[in-house]
Amino acid sequence: MSKENNIKELLDKREQAKLGGGQKRIDTQHKKGKLTARERIDLLLDEGSFEEFDMFVTHRCTNFGLEKEKYPSDGVVTGFGTIDGRLVYVFSQDFTVFGGSLSETFAQKICKIMDKAMKVGAPLIGINDSGGARIQEGVLSLAGYAEIFQRNIMASGVIPQISAIFGPCAGGAVYSPALTDFTIMTKKNSYMFVTGPKVVKSVTGEVVTDEELGGAMVHGSKSGVNHFVAEDEQEGISLIRKILSYLPQNNLEDPPLAPCDDPIDRLDDALNEIVPENPNKPYDVKDIIYSLVDYGEFLEVQRHFAPNIVIGFAKFNGMPVGIVANQPNYLAGVLDINASRKAARFVRFCDAFNVPIVTLVDVPGFLPGTAQEYGGIIIHGAKLLYAYGEATVPKITITLRKSYGGAHDVMSCKQLRGDINYAWPSAEIAVMGGKGAIEVLYQKEIKAIENEAERTEFMSKKEAEYKEKFANPYNAAQYGYIDDVIEPRNTRFRIIRALQSVATKKDSNPPKKHSNIPL
Repeated sequence: MSKENNIKELLDKREQAKLGGGQKRIDTQHKKGKLTARERIDLLLDEGSFEEFDMFVTHRCTNFGLEKEKYPSDGVVTGFGTIDGRLVYVFSQDFTVFGGSLSETFAQKICKIMDKAMKVGAPLIGINDSGGARIQEGVLSLAGYAEIFQRNIMASGVIPQISAIFGPCAGGAVYSPALTDFTIMTKKNSYMFVTGPKVVKSVTGEVVTDEELGGAMVHGSKSGVNHFVAEDEQEGISLIRKILSYLPQNNLEDPPLAPCDDPIDRLDDALNEIVPENPNKPYDVKDIIYSLVDYGEFLEVQRHFAPNIVIGFAKFNGMPVGIVANQPNYLAGVLDINASRKAARFVRFCDAFNVPIVTLVDVPGFLPGTAQEYGGIIIHGAKLLYAYGEATVPKITITLRKSYGGAHDVMSCKQLRGDINYAWPSAEIAVMGGKGAIEVLYQKEIKAIENEAERTEFMSKKEAEYKEKFANPYNAAQYGYIDDVIEPRNTRFRIIRALQSVATKKDSNPPKKHSNIPL
């Protein structure tokens, strides 16, 4: 065969591979509003940067007549490229080939790039669009999933792992995204469930749709499995690029500094008035966040799940940080099971990848009630406590208003190795609120007063005394638990100076195989 024919054969084979399961199936994919595996990669990576591996791999199955149907790439496109000039590894499942189902060779392709990502210390991005295990391959397919899961586990906390769900993701396939750091789903075409609607109906009799069982908003608001709900694949892909702009390549690097001309000493007089005088009146903590961070840019994570706590990424003078903030606008900012889980995992992620943590505190306590106690609020609250105490990254805490009881301890207090703890003049740091404290402290005296008017007057007087003593930050500042009481409008400057001062801090934990976080 001549050299020209050799080249022609190569080019023909490449073109065939790029068609996946064929033009008809590509057209069907487009009709559903979905991009193809390669179109997604082209959109995700810098133009012309993608280098593909294993384009000519095909399955080896000879069961159920499958040997008569083979497609180059075998249902997954793998390789590496760059995002904003930084190296990433990516796999993109191809629904046009056997419904994106996972075979032995499909899994081997994914495992190969996972191994390479770990060797060079680069983020891994998985784009999922799959019907699950390839049934014809039986246990080989299941073994393939387990090989992927093991690598997800080993890569956890070493390289950032991001999963996009741009189609179905069912059965064993769901556990790889669940093991990664962030999951993105689209509103119309994304589904995740361990067992689908048909199995649910046959086992439990429950009639449920794909959307109701495992749609983007279900996992975004109810289960917390999903971190970002995108309108479409284009928005989902731009979110991946945005997330990576806040993260280092791996756990041995620091997050990338960005040029910033937003003045560090920018003052916002509105902050001096934002906390209402009435301690029971809500306000939106996100207004404070937008005011403090560079250019008002805040990438919120899990926006629809446990909205009583706000988490996400921002920058201060070009330095990426993770922000955790109680949200008085929802359930008064109380900590409950879901809020504790949500914040704890985020704190641990930031700590794993050297992202400093800024915590804004306005918390009246933990949510009371049998539902919370039976659900294990003690264990779940301990997760957040544990996460903050374990974290060795710079930790800056600002108490805005309430910081009561055990919730005060949990929200990055000084004793959990908080590096710099500031408070606004509106801060109230105490075991509990005034009314509850008086009812405990003066229980006998209150019972002894028979006249209701006199009892009310006595309680009001004692509550005022209690508030005078504790409804301010100076008592905690007396003991050095608060490093300074700061003017709200000056908070941005104080946070940036604090971050600069502890940028080179060294904290360490005792040598151990691994910790036993309360799960």
